[in-house]
Amino acid sequence: MNIGIDKMGFYTPHLVLDMTDLAHARGDDPDKYHIGIGQSEMAVVPPTQDVVTMAANAANQIIDESDKQAIDLILFATESGIDNSKSGAVYVQRLLGLTEHTRAIEVKQACYSATAALQLAKDYVAAHPQRKALVLASDIARYGLHTPGEITQGAGAVAMVVSADPQILAISDQSTYLTQDVMDFWRPVYATEARVDGHFSANIYVDFFTNVWTRFKKTYDADVTDFDAMLFHLPFSKMGLKALRTILPTDETVASRLTENFESARLWNRHVGNLYTGSLYLSLLSLLANGTLSANAQLGLFSYGSGAEGEFYTATVQPNYRNGFNRAKIESLLNARQRVSVAEYEQLFNDQLPTNGSTKKTNIAADPARFVLAGIDNEQRQYQAH
Repeated sequence: MNIGIDKMGFYTPHLVLDMTDLAHARGDDPDKYHIGIGQSEMAVVPPTQDVVTMAANAANQIIDESDKQAIDLILFATESGIDNSKSGAVYVQRLLGLTEHTRAIEVKQACYSATAALQLAKDYVAAHPQRKALVLASDIARYGLHTPGEITQGAGAVAMVVSADPQILAISDQSTYLTQDVMDFWRPVYATEARVDGHFSANIYVDFFTNVWTRFKKTYDADVTDFDAMLFHLPFSKMGLKALRTILPTDETVASRLTENFESARLWNRHVGNLYTGSLYLSLLSLLANGTLSANAQLGLFSYGSGAEGEFYTATVQPNYRNGFNRAKIESLLNARQRVSVAEYEQLFNDQLPTNGSTKKTNIAADPARFVLAGIDNEQRQYQAH
């Protein structure tokens, strides 16, 4: 029985910052951003959106009535949670009108947690083949204005329905993983911005990839030539390219295929920025939509979360994979975004909901999304559809 990703949806806010504008404002050469880190645009989050609304908007693209009847497990992967107790999955369950007879929990381990959630969902469906699971990867990457990490910010959500006989990907049982206590990146509970040692974190990323890939090859007698595409967690799109270059074979045909598919896979990430937990899966969506994959194409996926945890696993593209997502809707979402100035971006970055118990309303009329955050009242976030 094949189990894997049946449907995928994606959402990012309706505001975007051009990286050339940011480079000029920071006194940098735009090539440092466009080529050096591989980013063209960066999502900007208005006060009317957070990880809950983004996740609900992503899932709303793909959930139909049959899904609502079959989904009884919701796994919300994030490192931008809004509450230390209540999971984001519970809010999404209500907003989407999913059954109350469901498990709804939040999963955390930096950018890796969506993969953990996906593997948990796969195991759940294996035990309950008639049921489905909803995996949500939703995050807001914040490092602060005028910081070294500023150019690797972003925001968005990827939603995945996991089922038996999936339309998009069948996930294999072959995987290798690694966990080490590494302080390359963290965010204390009192902070809204992450702490990161950029160069150290980049080195750890490559070290973890080398470790799990080497172990995978040995365990399963695999070779890079077995794969049609290699996918990577992309905190910025150049990071995945650095990892890919460490394993490109001398066979020029294979190397060309892997490189071309990587370019397709990082296309949408270049225009959104860092999604933390969702970065690998936006890259997967980008490859599926913009690449030239055939049925039964073999994919290798490297998931990484600072702190640190990594996993390499494999999946097989299904014959009708293009039926599992709406490329036109995602492209329309990206193309319709409103460009903001650096000054507007900075104002929005600082326009956070109060943390002192006070009340605040947001201007939901300016937000075209289906699900919005109307403000905070009595220390409770006010979510609604409009």
